[in-house]
This record gives sequence, C-alpha cells and structure tokens, in this order.
Amino acid sequence: VVVERNTDEMSGQFAKKPGYEKGGFADESNFHRIRITLTSRNVKHLEKVCSQLIDGAKKKELKVKGPVRLPTKNLVITTRKSPCGEGTNTWDRFEMRIHKRIIMLHSPSEILKQITSISIEPGVDVEVTIADSN
Repeated sequence: VVVERNTDEMSGQFAKKPGYEKGGFADESNFHRIRITLTSRNVKHLEKVCSQLIDGAKKKELKVKGPVRLPTKNLVITTRKSPCGEGTNTWDRFEMRIHKRIIMLHSPSEILKQITSISIEPGVDVEVTIADSN
C-alpha cells in the first residue's frame, strides 16, 4: 500500500508558537543545556520536586527531557547484635536506599532561576549543571 501526501497541505497544518523560528527561539545564543540532578532517600518527596520543576519549565515553554530514573543504590550494613561478641551469632542488616532522577532543560540561565525558585522538600538534594549549547 502506497500513501501519497501533499506537502503543501501539511505545511500549514500546525500553528507556530510566537518566538519560534525554524525549530528554536529567535535568539538562541544565550541558551544553555542544563542538567538538574535530584537525589533523595524518600521517593514521594523526590517525585514531588520533579513534577514541580517540570511543570514550571513547561509553563515557560522550554524543552524538557526527563525525569530519567536512575537505578536505586542500596547501601547495606551488616552488624552483630551483641555488643561484646559473646553469645549466639545474631546479625542485624541496616539498609539505606538512595533514589536519583535527572531532568534536562534547554533554556536561558535567567529563566532557570525562576524555575528553581520552588520550595524544595526536606531531604532532597539538587545539583544544577550548566553547559553551553554549542
């Protein structure tokens, strides 16, 4: 089955957003690739901060990729229950899980300050890395 499409009809099909010209903003010289890394022991707090950051970026009509969920790190410590070493060999296992998310943005640095001015939940670490888009 062969489907033919008329490119003249397809070109005017979608309305362009104001400020965009040929796939980007009119002045794209001050744009940066921004990587926001979020780490926490509590998943609910982490997901809440992620959704707030992404909602803020989408309101500004920025390019957003993520959240990319990285594998959970399990830190395990096995220790003896008995403080003196006498008696039965009984053991305790303590575990701390560290969850990590990455959000990538393509925006000017002044808009980044507005997006990241949200209230961040306690226990969530935020690391912002800025690189040039060139």
